[in-house]
Amino acid sequence: MELQKRIIIYPKDVALITGRNERYARKVLSKVRIYFEKSSHHPVTIKEYCEYCKIRMDEVEPMLL
Repeated sequence: MELQKRIIIYPKDVALITGRNERYARKVLSKVRIYFEKSSHHPVTIKEYCEYCKIRMDEVEPMLL
């Protein structure tokens, strides 16, 4: 049985990836939403986060639970 992968990234994930705190992570996700012209209640996908931060998805995915 294959594990289902998530497509949404959360502040806790960003904090883990960057080594910064969750408050910083929330600010980053807010900037990603502005960049992609999303409303504040819309989730940010891992792909959008990687594109915004110029990080390859294969580097980020192993860090996510």
